[in-house]
Amino acid sequence: MQEIIHIINEMSPYLLLGFLLAGLMHAFIPQQYYSKYLAKPNFRSVLNATLFGIPLPLCSCGVIPTAMSLRKEGASKGAATSFLIATPQTGVDSIIATSSLMGLPFAIIRPIAALITALFGGSLVNTFDKNNDDKPHSEHEEHHECHCHHEHEEEHHECHCHEHEEHHATFFQKIKSALQYGYVEMMEDIGKWLIVGLIVAGLITVFVPAEAFKVFNENTFLSMLLVLAIAVPMYVCATGSIPIAVALIMKGLTPGAGLVLLMAGPACNMASMLVVKKVMGTKTLVIYLASIIIGSIIFGAAIDFMQFNGIMDFTANLVSTTHCEEGSSWIAWTSTAILIALLINALVINRLRGKAHCHCHEQEHEEEHEHCCHCND
Repeated sequence: MQEIIHIINEMSPYLLLGFLLAGLMHAFIPQQYYSKYLAKPNFRSVLNATLFGIPLPLCSCGVIPTAMSLRKEGASKGAATSFLIATPQTGVDSIIATSSLMGLPFAIIRPIAALITALFGGSLVNTFDKNNDDKPHSEHEEHHECHCHHEHEEEHHECHCHEHEEHHATFFQKIKSALQYGYVEMMEDIGKWLIVGLIVAGLITVFVPAEAFKVFNENTFLSMLLVLAIAVPMYVCATGSIPIAVALIMKGLTPGAGLVLLMAGPACNMASMLVVKKVMGTKTLVIYLASIIIGSIIFGAAIDFMQFNGIMDFTANLVSTTHCEEGSSWIAWTSTAILIALLINALVINRLRGKAHCHCHEQEHEEEHEHCCHCND
């Protein structure tokens, strides 16, 4: 229990900052901007989608409807694929949290790995899966369509899309929207996966013997195979995977294997695989999976090469449970209390009040006037 508390104290100030940055991005960057430059099946659209996706703090679940919405609005298969690969691996919140728990080298290489892997996967899709002409055409040409929350009234259809209000919103209204999104809606999106990650990390730390993974020590290939077998079907967000990776590295797995978990865990799961196959086809699915697996192995091997040849020590800045007795600052404890209160508000109080938000960016069954969201299932 002490280890879990220490990890939470280390992460909470950075998580609160990350959630704030996420809200500011949501409030001040128009949503149309993300689909405007993604239509052509070329490298530029893949690059744009990757750059758009890397800072976005969307969880493994939330990225699926977002990417499919971009696809429906006209994004190429390659752009949608690169967005799917890059976005769940990173995010401003997870990059900051990675720095706090794993050190600056991991925080730097993680978005770089996501960038290159996404560019590789998206470019391969545009090259080998040329059926981009079959993408759904945007219905904006025929009539106004809203993909946000809808209230269907007999007199008229009212849309509450953020982008429709942004031109009239004041600065303070946008700040309020940023706080609402960052500390309520984002908490609902990734809060439970963050909690799961912390619990799993604590269980590994407490119950797994220190010698359990010694057989994999300095064996990059075996370490990566083990982690891939766990990570590919795993359903965990980019932030929630951090404490798990730390716990596994401290139990004997190589730093490169830890990066494999950070990349493959959030980006590759059964839900995303099923959606990609259904919407974009088997060929795109194969390229999508191969890009994640090959990319994570290459970058993991590079980290282990630097680690074991004395070029750079990726374990020097890991948060060690041996430091628990040193205590935490009042800032860390205050941040932890605020974080817990926000999580309780988002995951418990709002649900009891029936105010939980749906963050899916596309409603599949608008014609039935249903509010169906699978983000938090």
